Amino acid sequence: MSNMDKDLDSLSPATALRQDTDRRGFMKVALGTGFAAAAMPVMAQNAIRTDAAGLTVGEVMVKVNGYNVPVYRAQPAGKTGLPVVLVISEIFGVHEYIADVARRFARQGYLALAPELFARQGDPTSYGTMAELLREVISKVPDEQVMADLDGVMAWARDNGGNTKKAGITGFCWGGRITWLYCGHNPQMKAGVSWYGRVVGDKTALTPRQPVDIAAGLKVPVLGLYGGKDSGIPLASVEQMKAALAQGSSGSQFVVYPNAPHAFHADYRPSYVEADARDGWEKALGWFRKHGVS
Repeated sequence: MSNMDKDLDSLSPATALRQDTDRRGFMKVALGTGFAAAAMPVMAQNAIRTDAAGLTVGEVMVKVNGYNVPVYRAQPAGKTGLPVVLVISEIFGVHEYIADVARRFARQGYLALAPELFARQGDPTSYGTMAELLREVISKVPDEQVMADLDGVMAWARDNGGNTKKAGITGFCWGGRITWLYCGHNPQMKAGVSWYGRVVGDKTALTPRQPVDIAAGLKVPVLGLYGGKDSGIPLASVEQMKAALAQGSSGSQFVVYPNAPHAFHADYRPSYVEADARDGWEKALGWFRKHGVS
């Protein structure tokens, strides 16, 4: 531990977080910029940065049930009739990594939309630990709210240059679970790609169903990209999901990377596995093309 880190330990949590964030240069100033504090340690020097030249990028507001949901939008400049991809974040919200993924899709010709689905409950980038973030924000977000927000984003896409008849969804970790659920909620989606999204779990008032519960009735094909060394998502749960999917006809599939941990696509984190991330990205693009999201 460095002397600076020891000094931070002696400060109040709020002051330590502010000074630690300032020291690393990751202070969030707008949607899609900076890295979430709870995601530390951040390997910012390794993060992929996609040029925005030739793209229209930035924050838009989508009104859903009287609330303005912030959405990071990236698309080829001046283009309409674009296929749509919803990009769903991890628990850290729409920070720099998620915005960059949206720009990567825009470079492929998509209208990519990354909504800040935690906005009503708080700013996920401002919490210093995962435990705080999970307790104070994530645990308070109802699935019903998320589904409605995504419906609203899809309506905005339809009215703002997107071809929602060619729409897909992809998400990471928390967003991977949401990807499965939204494909069950909205059968008009053409395809989904779930990156290491939890498929089993407790049922609560806010999370009444898990992906395994909707698998048999799923109509939208979902590609699951998972890590064989993911300590938080046992392969037994993946097998449970496969068995449930086999009772239906969605055509969903899994790819498991044997040596990959959780968050292997997250290029700003120590968990990043470049070869598996690149392969998964190509498989995701191929899955969307195969199922009409292009």
